[in-house]
Amino acid sequence: MTPPREVSAVSASEPPPPPIVATPPVDLIRPAQDIFDAAGLPDRLAEAVKGREGTGRRARATEILSETLSHGRAAIEEAFARSPRASRQLVHSYAWLTDCIVRSAHWTATTLLADTSPNDKNGGFAIIAVGGYGRAEMAPFSDVDLLFLCESRISPEVERIVEEVLYILWDLRLKVGHATRTIRDCLKLGREDYTIRTSLLEMRHLDGDAALTETLTERLWTELFKGSRKDYVEAKLDEREQRHKKQGGQRYMLEPNIKEGKGGLRDLQSLFWIAKYVNRVQSIEELVGLGVFTPEEFWAFEQAETFLWACRAHLHLVAGRAVDQLTFDMQVPVAERLGYKDHSGRRAVEHFMQDYFRHATQVGELTRIFLTALETAHAKRPPMLASWLRRRRTHLREGYEIRGGRLAIVDDVAFLADNLNFLRLFDEALRTDTLIHPESMRLVSANLHRVDNKMRRDPEAARIFLRLMLDHGNPERALRRMNELGVLAAFVPEFEPIVAMMQFNFYHAYTVDEHTIQCIRVLAQIEHGELVEELPVASRILRKGVNRRVLYLALFLHDIGKGRDEDHSILGARIARPVCQRLGLDEDEVATVEWLVRYHLVMSDMAQKRDISDPRTVRDFAKIVKNRKRLDLLTVLTVCDIRGVGPNVWNNWKAQLLRSLHRQTADALENGLEELNRENIGEEAQAALRKALSDWPPEEVNAEIERHYPPYWQGLHTDAHVVFARQLKDLPTDEIRIDLTPDVEHDATRACFALADHPGIFSRLAGALALVGANVVDARTYTTKDGFATAIFWIQDSEGAPYESGKLPRLRQMIDKTLKGEVIPGQALEKRDKQKRRERDFRFPTSIHFDNDGSEIYTIIEVDTRDRPGLLYDLTRTLANANIYIASAVIATYGAQVVDTFYVKDMVGLKIYSDSKRRSLEKKLVSAIERGAERARTE
Repeated sequence: MTPPREVSAVSASEPPPPPIVATPPVDLIRPAQDIFDAAGLPDRLAEAVKGREGTGRRARATEILSETLSHGRAAIEEAFARSPRASRQLVHSYAWLTDCIVRSAHWTATTLLADTSPNDKNGGFAIIAVGGYGRAEMAPFSDVDLLFLCESRISPEVERIVEEVLYILWDLRLKVGHATRTIRDCLKLGREDYTIRTSLLEMRHLDGDAALTETLTERLWTELFKGSRKDYVEAKLDEREQRHKKQGGQRYMLEPNIKEGKGGLRDLQSLFWIAKYVNRVQSIEELVGLGVFTPEEFWAFEQAETFLWACRAHLHLVAGRAVDQLTFDMQVPVAERLGYKDHSGRRAVEHFMQDYFRHATQVGELTRIFLTALETAHAKRPPMLASWLRRRRTHLREGYEIRGGRLAIVDDVAFLADNLNFLRLFDEALRTDTLIHPESMRLVSANLHRVDNKMRRDPEAARIFLRLMLDHGNPERALRRMNELGVLAAFVPEFEPIVAMMQFNFYHAYTVDEHTIQCIRVLAQIEHGELVEELPVASRILRKGVNRRVLYLALFLHDIGKGRDEDHSILGARIARPVCQRLGLDEDEVATVEWLVRYHLVMSDMAQKRDISDPRTVRDFAKIVKNRKRLDLLTVLTVCDIRGVGPNVWNNWKAQLLRSLHRQTADALENGLEELNRENIGEEAQAALRKALSDWPPEEVNAEIERHYPPYWQGLHTDAHVVFARQLKDLPTDEIRIDLTPDVEHDATRACFALADHPGIFSRLAGALALVGANVVDARTYTTKDGFATAIFWIQDSEGAPYESGKLPRLRQMIDKTLKGEVIPGQALEKRDKQKRRERDFRFPTSIHFDNDGSEIYTIIEVDTRDRPGLLYDLTRTLANANIYIASAVIATYGAQVVDTFYVKDMVGLKIYSDSKRRSLEKKLVSAIERGAERARTE
């Protein structure tokens, strides 16, 4: 922010201000006397300490100052609540209030608490604000950074005054950063440490000997700053890079750090520090006169800075302390305080965060422009990449040149004469593998209005755009830069609503536009053969050959309908058709892209929310895709979509589900849907078991096969059948046998249970697993003809990984203890079934759906709601109490949201057809969810 201008001194006709009042800036959020009422304050302080001894004098003075500080803060907060975007006035008001408190503390220490005359002390001693406080910018709970400056030595008297001042400030509960130094100390330490040098760069005189502050300022510029511009700039840029890495290295992190994150306040402050160091300016506005920024860019700087300061100030006030991480639980109240409202099918917090990310993007553009100006002025060393590119001697198309190692436009007027150049620039950058010069990006962003409907419908523009995605092998780089500059939204206006769009949930790690670009990045990686081991099926499909422009455009458009009231898949399909027609696709290609966008979630839903071992699931999916071409395209799109959600979303479990669904569906499409039947699957499974149990007597193998009903054979791998065969052999009715085995292929631990059957067995097992902190990702349970139950659960630890082998014995012991009744799950879960504070504002309306067509022999109950540790136990216990038999459960988790799908029968083995019974069951499930949610809610 531009440092506040000070008003002139009071006129001669007015009484002089008390010595404790700092000169107020012109833009306080309330009148100065409302923030710091100095009238009579020196007299009140003097009266308070009169007749008291020792520390009692300071304590009484501190009480007076504490009341004054509290009154000032309350006045600022009240005004800010009325004008929640007035952040410039706010930060200057907090800084000025702090100035007055510091001066009051100094006056009290020297005038009221000193043993000698104050006239003996002020000479050769100054109090200086440094750091952010030196800029006269303070958030509600910012640190108070002070430099106590002496000319040549620090006398005992100065040490005593400093100590008194600090004790007063500490007693006021201010967080004070301080140093007592001579001018020589400052120069020496500034040479050694760039952080100290930056702190001194921003210093501002507060009290004491002003001439001493001026002396230090002059010596800093003549002895320390002069001749060291390049070193300082490199140091600050390196510091910026390390800070970004620490904060995640990504502008679109959904819980950004307002101060330290990429595109945050610290980036803007770094620009100011460098500008001041290099050009000795006192405000960013002066860079307009120097030709570094245009007036429009300076306006953008001010807008971004004002917005970010408002966010940070509200965040401090909501938290009641100094915090800068805009976590999910803080985003909702901050959005509310800033005046955002729900509208257009999106929550207020999502509108707020979209504005946040747009400002963060603007900060990045301003940084690029500024650094280019530094390179031009030789205040910054060109990057090593630039030197390497100069040696390459890349052949460039007409109209372009390499300038400073980057692709630059030769003639701005000629460039703007042909609107297709707005796309050709990015195409040339990818073709030559060259970074675009910021001056060229600046020209583009300033002339986006030239990208009109005529250009959008130009066949050559379509060819260039498709070439960007298809021909150079690195579409991510061009798309991201086009997006940040606004070219992508200008050329494809349908893309504009999802730019910087935040999805307020715990599942997606990126904004919608960044997620789209990440998906395209994954697709390019698969094409390059970089993910063959991780994604063998998708890699094989692309190697075999598909329509690439259909696939790339489907990925580009798959989420384009997000953020409206309508289902984004349906709306997105309608949007995709005219976009594809504009880009020159033929009717068959348009229809395929439209279909892929419409059904881009189907394969993921089928794999994660349905039992894919049920032949009906595969048949239903095969009927949707209809042919192998669509199956292959949808498989690759689904893989890219899931991997593009975030860094820790994809795992072997999801990979295995998708591979299995693709394989079974491909077989069905090739050999006919009639091949998918339970008899064939059962016969193959029984033959595999006979082979695995070849060391058993044939009659025992026959007995094992005969004891199971047909559904048992279709849902499990032979490995599990072998485990259960050994567990069931000679199993007493009063014993529970447990087998825990790491299942690396599924990224889970497989838990097999064999025990005497009785009602509610699934619920008991789910409760035991919940108590040990296990997350269930899939489960099956079967009843034998001779009265035993076999249940198999795939579980993960709290980090979403298989349990380490060393932890399995203790896990087994805890499960066994719970199943024996030594711990009651319902009671024990109440203590640990708590909602995390940062997730409390997520909204996931509960929906329950009954499906009697998705399985031949079961009713499918799908429960979509907020996740919590004891949810599965609550649901299964409710079903058990309603005399519902659970055959299997499929659990799909999306951050804080979960979809639990149960394959069930009633107790006589029939589907649930009765409407009244379904309504009653739905009511009971909703009630169980609501009771559990209330129990889990944190205060």
